[in-house]
Amino acid sequence: MQWILLLLLLFVNSMEVLAQARRKKRVSATLFENCTGCIMCSEDNGCISCQQRLFLLIWRDGIRQYGACVHACPPGYFGVRGQEVNRCIKCRSPSCESCFSKDFCMKCKEHFYLHKGKCFSSCPLDTVAQHSTRECQVSSLSEKCEMGPWGNWSPCTNQGRTCGSKWGSTTRVREVFRSSRDDVAMCPTLSEFRKCRLRKRCPGEKNENKRKEKRDKKQQKKKKLDSLMIT
Repeated sequence: MQWILLLLLLFVNSMEVLAQARRKKRVSATLFENCTGCIMCSEDNGCISCQQRLFLLIWRDGIRQYGACVHACPPGYFGVRGQEVNRCIKCRSPSCESCFSKDFCMKCKEHFYLHKGKCFSSCPLDTVAQHSTRECQVSSLSEKCEMGPWGNWSPCTNQGRTCGSKWGSTTRVREVFRSSRDDVAMCPTLSEFRKCRLRKRCPGEKNENKRKEKRDKKQQKKKKLDSLMIT
């Protein structure tokens, strides 16, 4: 009975050793075969340091850490050069294919759109998805609002009068042909105002003032005569 248990333990142990050997061989064959480009290489962990100009790429397989020396960082990583070692650092967002820094993406994976360094499954409000570039483009007001032409300038007035002052104002307006109700407030200017010159004196105002002065003088004379007759 003891011999049977011992044989079983030896069999299980040998199977574990074979599994570890296969895993090491599989990882070694795919990414750091023969420790290419390494200055220091570990049988268990792969490359530890790389030759000049190469990047050290480190990733995990379960609890074990592996390293490889690469000429260019793979998708989802960006390269950082240092005095002692050049490293491939992983982008923070899993939907980012290429990044400039941990938090600034430059290209998103399929089915995602890039906007201000972030990846979105659908573009934010006020942006339009560009399928060819996989980017969110800020929509301009001209795309939201279809404006009509400007109308004619109104007559120059000041408090409803077209004369009698030095300056007045005139206005012109235009309409929105097509826009959603929420976007009307964001459309370009719908009306414009500008200053304009008025006639200081209205037509016939000079003669009217003279007639008024004459009437006032006649009334004053009449009042004086009336007062003399009463006395």
